[in-house]
Amino acid sequence: MEAHGGTTPGPAELSEVAHQTAAVLVGTGRAAHEPELTRRLVALVDELGLSTVAELWADRPARSLPGALWRLYALREWVQRSPRAAADEYAAGMRFTDVNHAVAGVAVPPGPDEVRALADDVLTGVFDGDLAVALDRAAAFCAVVSAGRADLAPEDADGTRATEQAAAMLSTSEDLRACARLWRAGDLT
Repeated sequence: MEAHGGTTPGPAELSEVAHQTAAVLVGTGRAAHEPELTRRLVALVDELGLSTVAELWADRPARSLPGALWRLYALREWVQRSPRAAADEYAAGMRFTDVNHAVAGVAVPPGPDEVRALADDVLTGVFDGDLAVALDRAAAFCAVVSAGRADLAPEDADGTRATEQAAAMLSTSEDLRACARLWRAGDLT
C-alpha cells in the first residue's frame, strides 16, 4: 500500500503481483538447488501464515501458477493441521482409486506421518524436481481423499457438507492435473 500512496492496488496490479511472485518463487527454488532454501520454500506458510499466502494467490484462476501454488500450500496446511483426518480419508479412498493411489505415492498403511510426508514431498518437487510430477501427485492425492470423503459421508441429510467437500476436493484434483498438463506444454503462467 505504501507504494500506492496508501491506496489499495487495482485488480490488474494485484493479478500481476500474484503471477510475478509465483513465478519468482518457483524460478528461484528451481534454480538454486539448495536444500535449505527448498525446505524454507516448502514451509513458506509456516513462516508467513496461510492468510498472507491467500492474499497473494487465492483469488487467481485455479489453472494458473499462483492458483496451483495456492492449492498446494492450502493442501499442505490442511494435512499439517488435520493429519489424522487426511490419513483416514485417504485410507478410505484407496480401494476406489488404485491408479491415483499409486501416483500419489503415499506409504501403506497411510497414517498421519505418511500423509504429512507426501504433502512436503509434493512441495519439495515443485522447487527441486519435476513440477508436473509434483502437480500430478497432488492431484492424485486429492482424488483419493475425495473418494474417501464421499465413502465416509453420512447417508442422512447431515452428509451434504461432507459430499460437497468431497466434490470440492475432486475439483481441486482436476485443476491440479490440468496445471500439470499446462506446465508440460509451457503454458502454466
